[in-house]
Amino acid sequence: MPSKLTYANIILILASLLGAAAFLSPFFGRPPQQTSMSAAAHGGDAMLMLTLLSLMALAAIVAGLQSNEINAKTLAVLGALASVGAIMRFIPGPGGFSGVFFLPIMAGYAFGAQFGFLTGLVTLLASAFLTGGVGPWLPYQMFASGWVSALAGLTPHVRPGTKWEIVMLAGAGFFLGLFYGLVMNLWFWPFVFRPEQAELYWRPGQGPLAVIRSYALFYLITSFFWDFWRGVGNAGLILIFGAPVLRLLHRYQQRFYFVALPIDRAEG
Repeated sequence: MPSKLTYANIILILASLLGAAAFLSPFFGRPPQQTSMSAAAHGGDAMLMLTLLSLMALAAIVAGLQSNEINAKTLAVLGALASVGAIMRFIPGPGGFSGVFFLPIMAGYAFGAQFGFLTGLVTLLASAFLTGGVGPWLPYQMFASGWVSALAGLTPHVRPGTKWEIVMLAGAGFFLGLFYGLVMNLWFWPFVFRPEQAELYWRPGQGPLAVIRSYALFYLITSFFWDFWRGVGNAGLILIFGAPVLRLLHRYQQRFYFVALPIDRAEG
C-alpha cells in the first residue's frame, strides 16, 4: 500500500487515537462505578464507539477510493480476507487460541499498516456477527485487532522470500497474540474491583507505578496463560501456512497498483 500520508491514513490515525482514548478514559475522567463483574464495563459508550469506528473506517475507504489508494480489487480482497478470517475463529485450540488473527497479520505484513488496520477491524466485526459475540466489548476488540494487523504491517521485512522471513513473522505473530490480550483487558479492568484480591485491581487515586504494578500482576495471573496459547497458535499457523499465503498475497498485491510511465514521442 502507498506509504505517503494521505486522507485515508489520517482518518485511520484519528481512529487509533479515538481507540486509545476510549481504552484509557476511565483512568483520567470521572472514576467509573466498580463492581465484581465486568458486564457493565463501557455499557454507556460502547455503541457510540462502534458507530464512530465504523463511520471512520467507511470514510477511510471512501477517501482511499477517491485517491486511488483503494480500488475494486482491493475491496474484494479485503472482503475475502475478512470473511475467511471470521470463519477461522472456529478453529479449535488450547487456551485463548483462535485462528481469527492469522489472515489479518498476513494481510498487514503483505499490504502495509493501513490495509492491515482495516482488515483487522472488519474481520473482528464479521466474526462477532457470525458467532453472536456482539456486546460492549466489540468496538474494543475491533480497535485491538486493527492495531495487531497494523503492527504486523510495520514489522521489518527481513530477507523476503526466505524461511527466515517466515520465522521472523511467526515470532511477531506470537508477540502480537500477547499484545492483543494485554490491550483487551483494559476494556473492563478499571470497572472491576474485588476486595479479596484488591492488589490485582485499579483503585482511583493510585499513582502510575502502582497502576502498572497492579495491572502486571492481574495480567500474569488471569490472562497470560490464554494469551500465550493465542501467540503460539499465531506462530504455528504462520510457520505452517505463512509462506504459501504470503506468496498468494504478494501476487494479488502486484495487481493492485501500476505506474504509468510517460512515452517519449519524437518531435516532427
